[in-house]
Amino acid sequence: MARPIKETPELYGEDAKRFEKLISKIRPVSKDEKERARRAYEVMKSISNFQW
Repeated sequence: MARPIKETPELYGEDAKRFEKLISKIRPVSKDEKERARRAYEVMKSISNFQW
């Protein structure tokens, strides 16, 4: 049986400022990273067999 998910802690002060600054900078993704993610997606899609 799965364990319950704990609450996410709230950030205050310098930690909150540092986190906000970190997530506000958008880092461009290289073509290599996109292709690697696409290949991983195709592999997962090929081995999954969901029936709705």
